[in-house]
Amino acid sequence: MTLSLPRTADTCDTSESASGGAADAAARAWPDVARPPAAPFGHAAVARRLVRRAVTALPLRCRFGAEPALGLGPSLTVHDPDVFFRRIGAQGLIGFGESYMAGEWDSDDLPGLLTVLAAHVDDLMPVPLRRLRGAWVQRRPEAQLNSRAGARENVRRHYDLSNELFALFLDETMSYSSAVFTSFPARQESLPAAQHRKTDRLLDLCGVGAGTRLLEIGTGWGELALRAAARGARVTTVTLSAEQQRLARRRIAAAGLADRVDVELRDYRDVEGRYDAVVSVEMIEAVGRDFWPTYFAALRDAVAPGGRIALQSITMGHERMLRTAGTHTWISKYVFPGGLIPSREAIETHAAGAGLRIVSDQGYGDHYAQTLCLWRERFAERAEEVAALGFDATFRRMWEFYLAYSEAGFRSRYLDVRQLLLTEDVPHGARR
Repeated sequence: MTLSLPRTADTCDTSESASGGAADAAARAWPDVARPPAAPFGHAAVARRLVRRAVTALPLRCRFGAEPALGLGPSLTVHDPDVFFRRIGAQGLIGFGESYMAGEWDSDDLPGLLTVLAAHVDDLMPVPLRRLRGAWVQRRPEAQLNSRAGARENVRRHYDLSNELFALFLDETMSYSSAVFTSFPARQESLPAAQHRKTDRLLDLCGVGAGTRLLEIGTGWGELALRAAARGARVTTVTLSAEQQRLARRRIAAAGLADRVDVELRDYRDVEGRYDAVVSVEMIEAVGRDFWPTYFAALRDAVAPGGRIALQSITMGHERMLRTAGTHTWISKYVFPGGLIPSREAIETHAAGAGLRIVSDQGYGDHYAQTLCLWRERFAERAEEVAALGFDATFRRMWEFYLAYSEAGFRSRYLDVRQLLLTEDVPHGARR
């Protein structure tokens, strides 16, 4: 499926014929959600036993169908247990997410529920059955490989959805990466300043000021380029998203900084020239493991002698990264095709392979959990406006699950986010 297609007029006409038409459109847009898979023999029964055993041992309040609810904590209310377990039996965690998209289960605290599950992810399957994990794991499709053509398609599927959609749940800075707060819990009105704080820390790491030649790999909607140009830097920023390029250019022109910023529709592998500083914010996650050596070589080749490279990257534990590297997940299927979150060790190894070394490293995992919480709350508050843009109910549940799932990853320490400063570890003349 493609994320650019699932729009229906499900909020415009509630007549029976219109409802039927919307259902047909949703089935075409979301075939794996509309039609539960047939689980291989015995898988649904095994999933039923494993899931019930696991969740009833956790601090959750669980209810399956008409059974009474048991336990205390965030709720897991399964409306259709047969289909729920069939999906999990057929597709594991992909099926779990698709079941939520289909409305087959709910929770009174979705991020809380997912945080509990993420914190106990290694305990959900009994040790004797872990060797059978491959029966539930799908391999990542080759079509998601981040070749030049593949990278353009993967970007289109997420970032070219709609600038208006992202504007509904992001703050006025249009920053789609972790903010850095001064205190918790944070409120919506503190988010723009927290995003500026994040951006300014990255620019400070690189020593960006008047006259700095700055390259940004991954434009977003232009906020970092705007703040760098306001310092007097000369900025080249590259993106593969035509939607982001259009809005970034408009924002930069409106700020009167168009003479200092070039927004190019260009693959990072095709960047030319040398720069005093290079910044890349949460871009490496979209590169794909096969292309990490290429990415770090591109960073090395873009920085001038004595220059600095600042990265912001989501990270996960190294062993977990190795286990999931080739796995097709719910996130790779519906949200970020082609991506892989690196470990801190993987970043260090591939940076060293390109002649770079990490000289500064700071983690902000709790800040990302708070950022995602604010995005999720804002998305929920503006659900009607999202629907008015043409995004159907399945899409809205998918996006809600994505934001809560990501928030849970940081709250459970399953994920972290880091700001890293890299410099060359070899003399400039020794480059290969």
